[in-house]
Amino acid sequence: MNDFFKLIRPSDFVALLSDFAPLDAEFVALTAARGRILAQEQTCRESLPPFSRSTMDGFAVRAADTFGCSESETALLTIIGEIAMGTSGQALSLRPGQAARIWTGGELPQKADAVVMVEYTQLLDEETVAVFRPVAPGENVIRAGEDYAPGAPVLGCGSRLRPQDLGVLSGLGVTSVPVYRRPRVAILSTGDELVPTEQTPPPGKIRDINSTTLAALVEEAGGIAVSHGICGDDFDQMLAVCTEALADADVLLLSGGSSVGKRDFTHRVFAAVPESRMLVHGVSVRPGKPTILARQGNKALFGLPGHAASALVIFYCFVRPLLRQYSGLGATLGLQAIRAVTAQQMPSVIGREDYVRVRLTPQDNGAPPLAVPVYGKSGLLNPLVRADGLLPIGRDVEGLDKGVECPVLLFP
Repeated sequence: MNDFFKLIRPSDFVALLSDFAPLDAEFVALTAARGRILAQEQTCRESLPPFSRSTMDGFAVRAADTFGCSESETALLTIIGEIAMGTSGQALSLRPGQAARIWTGGELPQKADAVVMVEYTQLLDEETVAVFRPVAPGENVIRAGEDYAPGAPVLGCGSRLRPQDLGVLSGLGVTSVPVYRRPRVAILSTGDELVPTEQTPPPGKIRDINSTTLAALVEEAGGIAVSHGICGDDFDQMLAVCTEALADADVLLLSGGSSVGKRDFTHRVFAAVPESRMLVHGVSVRPGKPTILARQGNKALFGLPGHAASALVIFYCFVRPLLRQYSGLGATLGLQAIRAVTAQQMPSVIGREDYVRVRLTPQDNGAPPLAVPVYGKSGLLNPLVRADGLLPIGRDVEGLDKGVECPVLLFP
């Protein structure tokens, strides 16, 4: 066991995650695709808009008929009809000196290439309109295919679908899209000291916190959390639950029992899971050093520390990148990073990568916010609640001085 417990660099850990393959694609209805990741490039199958249309209420004209007009010398055009909304404008064809009344969104008649806003016209009678402001070809018009032409790329593989993306696809007649399947994540808390949230803990017991926290983290990262409750420190029971959970999950998160101790079964259990292969037992990160990673085919087994702060840091550093890798986004953190200035000296030890919980305090004059460390033992919850994000201190850096500008990873 001691020979196996060798710390690896966080960068090497992430490199291991990149070896996992994205999950299979599935088709989902467009109405249920917001936030999902495209598994296949989407190209335009038809022109959008499908016809040249007006962007204003007014008169469709041949632009050349308005050149040189003004309030003192208007262009007089003959009205040959009106294009009602929802009807084709192709029934009308403009000859020189002619115009057609049109409404916003209406299809231009044949030979029309511009629209004069109604504000710059005056009806002289039912058949004549005076135009006192010239328009250029294409003015107040969106041409057919101006947004997207047939065959043009619309969205690339790996795009996260936003509301505007769904709107474009809807306009192109797409009703379902291929997206990467959301990873199913089984969550199991271990320890004889744990009881469910709804239970009043007897002496020596404590409520299970990690199951709720991890489930929320999984859902926020785009996965599907599946709770498997609490398992006591029993090897056979733990192995049975893990084996059953992996039958229907892409990832297993087992919190607690990952450090080296006589009652810590996680490493032994993972090694006993059929067709599993141990990859990591210990990473040079604080908090969260006693982290385990095993692999069963394309499925990942994580042994997370039992302390809430440690489990959260490891989730953001390693579990979240894997969920993104499964989803076609690559093994990246996917966290917003901002620049901040250290409010005080922050010590660190060379040889490990520290993730300091910090609270951000705004400064005047547009200066970067101050990063105030929120210190506390890894088993305490209060520092997590008070913190806005994590400040990483490099593995080969011996702390940070006060007033140093540095990145802060914001909690989502």
